[in-house]
Amino acid sequence: SRAGAVRAGAGGEETCVGAKDTRGAMYRVEERGLSNTTSYRLYLRNSQGRILSPFHDIPLWASESQNVFNMVVEVPRWTNAKMEIATKEPLNPIKQDIKKGNLRFVANIFPYKGYIWNYGALPQTWEDPTHTDELTGYVGDNDPIDVCEIGTKVCARGEVIQVKVLGTLALIDEGETDWKIIAIDIKDPEADQFNNIDDVERLKPGYLAASVDWFKRYKLPDGKPENKFAFNGEFKDKDFAIKVIKSTHAFWKALIMKKSPTEGINCTNTTVSGSPSLCSEPDAATLLNKFPEFGKGDSTAANVDQWWYGKKN
Repeated sequence: SRAGAVRAGAGGEETCVGAKDTRGAMYRVEERGLSNTTSYRLYLRNSQGRILSPFHDIPLWASESQNVFNMVVEVPRWTNAKMEIATKEPLNPIKQDIKKGNLRFVANIFPYKGYIWNYGALPQTWEDPTHTDELTGYVGDNDPIDVCEIGTKVCARGEVIQVKVLGTLALIDEGETDWKIIAIDIKDPEADQFNNIDDVERLKPGYLAASVDWFKRYKLPDGKPENKFAFNGEFKDKDFAIKVIKSTHAFWKALIMKKSPTEGINCTNTTVSGSPSLCSEPDAATLLNKFPEFGKGDSTAANVDQWWYGKKN
């Protein structure tokens, strides 16, 4: 069977074949190109060696009955490189965002160092930019839904972890809805103590307020205004967040079955049964091999580690 293939179960309920392929040994990364350059790409393979799209081929649910989700880590905590799933490239490898021709790094907005969570995305979700979110009044941002994982471990780039959702924050980023899911790795030593958004404030006091502050100010060093939030920057609870996730999953299911690209999204995948963009393993290997073998590239600029002291409102 194909790991992560989407099939219709009894009564039309969706099931994910290969959902057990959800921890480190079940997925492995393959880096291509030169580190710290625009040629760098990180691809995923499953335990059988099949090349996967982290956007389309990893199942959303690790356990739908228990509301445990797969998360693809793009940016490990305390790092600055703005790594993201390349939604417009075939097989959607993780690559570093480019800004004005240069690799993008987020600033260290005092008192924070890089990203203050393990940051990534839920696969098989899509915030539809043609749909106005009835909850926020803004269209989607054309990306998989973002996740802030608040556990103890600093994860690795490209790692696929299983998380339970605790709540969500509705960021309005340059006129687009950009949901931020708050979650914790189910393997975290304290995971059993976290079951909803209130537990975060109780057990990690200040973390939620810091998260709002980080998202509000992280674009200030680029000369952009502070970001805004729906619901006055208040976090919504677990049930609310799961409804949002299910909505974005429905948008993805419609997207992956379209014959032509929508909003520039590349739907090339290797596992989704019935998808017009399903590609063979030889074709997937050809796409990956367009990038050179992995090697050491440029050094990271020293100013990436500098503090940014700016106005805090």
